Order: sequence, then structure tokens, then C-alpha cells
Amino acid sequence: MTGPATTELRAAGEVDLEAIVALDVTGFAADAWDRDAWAAELDGPGRRVTVAVHDGAVVGVLATMTLGDVSDLVRVVVRPDARRSGVARALLDDAFGAARAAGADRMLLEVSALNRGAIGFYVDAGFTQIDERPRYYKDGSAALVLRRALGPSCNWSPS
Repeated sequence: MTGPATTELRAAGEVDLEAIVALDVTGFAADAWDRDAWAAELDGPGRRVTVAVHDGAVVGVLATMTLGDVSDLVRVVVRPDARRSGVARALLDDAFGAARAAGADRMLLEVSALNRGAIGFYVDAGFTQIDERPRYYKDGSAALVLRRALGPSCNWSPS
């Protein structure tokens, strides 16, 4: 697979649900969301789901929930053969712009403390750790809470 230049980003629809669920299983296995959970993401308040499509196939998905001045990155998954090709970064950059346009001045996410690859990706994208939730995941690992400012109006800082 080539990089994001040949990958289209678009709003996900019901037609994408089966591909999204299958993709989620490859990324999260036992913690994958089912079809109903993903369907709720497509039309829930403040929800936005974007897919990356390459050669007609869904190779990545990113879901956010934006309410007020905060956007939560709730899920991002990229097909294994499309990882490290810029797909996740293209999805994330798109989410930053959409969150700003919706009025958010910061984005938050939770990531397993054991997922060093994802942590590095998020740090490279400008996220910083603001909290930790011990024993958050089914495997007993902690969740790191990360934050990224989306604009100069974000004066929030942990105290």
C-alpha cells in the first residue's frame, strides 16, 4: 500500500459498518466494538467517524466525540498492512481540523500504558500526558490520559 496521498478520507456511513467492525477486531481483538457500538458512533450527538479508503477498501477509521470545547478521540484503527504509511496521521490531522471547526480547543484520549507504539505516535502528534488511570483495561494495564491543544484559546492546564 502507498501512503495517504492515494488514500481518500471520508465520513463513514452504514455501508462501511462491516468493514469497520472487521478492522476493529484486527486492532483491538477482545476489546473490539461490535456492530451496534459502531452504529451508535455514526449518529450519536457530537460524534464523527471518518474512514480512510484505499483502492476501495477501508484501511483506517477514526472516531471522535466533540461536545463544547473538548473533543475526545475515542477510537483509531489502521489495517496492519497500512500502518506506518501516514494513514493514521492523515486521519488524526483531519480530526484536529474538524474538532477546531466544531469549537473544540483541546483533544483528549486514553491509551494503554503498554502500547508504546501508540504513545509515541500521539506524542509525535503533540499530545502530552495529563493523568493516569490505574488498572483501567481488561488486561490490568493503566490508561494514560493524553491532551493536545487545538488552538491558542486553550488556556487549560492540569493543576
